[in-house]
Amino acid sequence: MVPKLFEGLDACVVSDALDSLGVPDRVADGLSTSWEGGRVSGAVITVELATITSAPDVVPVHLGARAITASRGGEVIVVDNGGRTEMGSWGGLLTRAAQQAGIAGVVSDGSVRDLDEARELRFPVFSRGGAVRTARGRIHEIATGGSISICGITVEPGDWVVADGSGVVFVPAALATEVDRVARELTDREVGILGRIEAGETLASVFGIDYEAMLEGQH
Repeated sequence: MVPKLFEGLDACVVSDALDSLGVPDRVADGLSTSWEGGRVSGAVITVELATITSAPDVVPVHLGARAITASRGGEVIVVDNGGRTEMGSWGGLLTRAAQQAGIAGVVSDGSVRDLDEARELRFPVFSRGGAVRTARGRIHEIATGGSISICGITVEPGDWVVADGSGVVFVPAALATEVDRVARELTDREVGILGRIEAGETLASVFGIDYEAMLEGQH
């Protein structure tokens, strides 16, 4: 069976593949996993939030509900909360609903409530940290399925995200197949380097010119 895009790949090698292809930086600095061992990859469903005072005329809708309903399974919901950390941008009930719908995980540029519940359910959540304040009366959803900004990175519906203990990386949809290919080539080369180390080759030899130039010529 052919693996799905980015299956079995880590965020570091995907970032390396983007560097190799000359793609501008797509690492979402400041976001991290809510529990040790959490990792996820998948196509993106976008959600945009705003403060109620900045968008007072928007008809309230429970944030994330439309994204969960729109899912076909296996996607990652990515929430643009503008980096706000004083309230939750996701919570336990949404986690349970998303898991039931087959959502692979959630990435939020903001804080998330009920992280202990996500950890217990082994549901991957990446964010700026935990929060106890509710979103109600503070923020609400203004769009699902549109262009958003995550840590300064423009993310479109259908882009891909790879996230693990090292961080969060976004891949433009148009480049996903090529980035996946290069990342797998780099992974194979790293496996070969590990074999040389385990065989007792000197580190000076292993980490020489060839290693420093490893990202060159992959495309």
